[in-house]
Amino acid sequence: MNSEKIVQYIQKHCIADDWTLNITKDDSHETRFAQNVITQHIAGAMKEISLSVSFGSKSGSCTVNQDDEESLAYLVKTAEEIAKLAPEDPEFVPSVGKMDIPEIANCDPQTKALEPKQLVDIVQTSISKAKTFGATVSGLTEKHIETNALFTKNGFAGEYEKSDFGHSMTLKKEEVETKVAYEAKNFADFNLKILLEKLLNQASSLAVKRTFEPQKIAVLLRPLALQELLWFMGWMMDRRYADEGITPFTNQIGNPFFGEKFSWFSTYKQPTLLAPPFAHDGIIAEEIPWVEKGILKNLATSRYWAKKIGSKPCDIYNMFIPGEGYSEEEMLQMVPRGLIVNSFWYIRTVDTKAGEFTGTTRDGVWYFEDGKIQYAVNNLRFNEIPHNATGRIIATGISELANPISLLPPMLIDNFNFVDKTSF
Repeated sequence: MNSEKIVQYIQKHCIADDWTLNITKDDSHETRFAQNVITQHIAGAMKEISLSVSFGSKSGSCTVNQDDEESLAYLVKTAEEIAKLAPEDPEFVPSVGKMDIPEIANCDPQTKALEPKQLVDIVQTSISKAKTFGATVSGLTEKHIETNALFTKNGFAGEYEKSDFGHSMTLKKEEVETKVAYEAKNFADFNLKILLEKLLNQASSLAVKRTFEPQKIAVLLRPLALQELLWFMGWMMDRRYADEGITPFTNQIGNPFFGEKFSWFSTYKQPTLLAPPFAHDGIIAEEIPWVEKGILKNLATSRYWAKKIGSKPCDIYNMFIPGEGYSEEEMLQMVPRGLIVNSFWYIRTVDTKAGEFTGTTRDGVWYFEDGKIQYAVNNLRFNEIPHNATGRIIATGISELANPISLLPPMLIDNFNFVDKTSF
């Protein structure tokens, strides 16, 4: 049953005062490999149909994964029964009405046309290269074509398709273990040769590490590390949290709260970036500056909170951070010494009100001095407040895709706060 027929069924059989229908279809291929052997290929289509209904301000919801009439009848009946039993919701807002939805090219034809054999060929080439290097490689090669649809009783009707291709590899040789990954909506931009060269060079450079003590030091954060840290900050950039005094952004809209070299936009005009035209609750994608030259311009605002404060709802749907265009080599020469960090993991909140996070480095840390990389060092733990760190930006590079929704540059930051070291 297609989306149109599902909607027609809900319109005919749902007696609730209001309803919102979300339909997600995902056609996936996932080829897993471990220790130089393909271990699994999972393929198939999945469907999820979610219905939220309300009687007055009493709401209920249900989700099914089949679209036959029996399943849809269960969906409607269950959602309505739950709503009738639910208490009044003081934060209830009616479903979104008809909206103008931007047309965005989120589905790449080449990604959509990828055959399973092509995925297997990518894996086999990766395995062959690892064997030549005397190492083992494990990872996942995947393709997803997803359709998302949203319909409401109040007239919203939207549907879009998006593509996703990913190839990740973790190489292990003796004591060295390191990872590289590519993920984007466009398969056309994928270059396996370059990714493999990066993986082998990374592994070679990590063969011998020196002990490095934690300290405040200049750090060159490559795009993957930077987006991991900034998305944690982004989840705090919520108008309600700020208005309720939970985060550091309280009463800061319009103020120079970040460093003047830092800007963050959500945009659907960057062709490599994935940009969903609407969120699950019907918030439409717009060109939004969150931070512009250090000034906090906007905070994500839910439909309920926007109604309460007389504002417009908005959502951080992707990350575009423009860079200054410096090369990595140029940035290494801007400070006497420092560290290069490939990526972070295990990032956790230390203090929500202060906006402070902790986490550790992974997949490569290198010490540089006098503009040249000297040697690899052990992993380190940091404690840092990202919005404060943007005030210590020395320079930024050329923006590049870190994942489908993040386009940002490498960033040289002074006095990054490392507080502990690891044994690996």
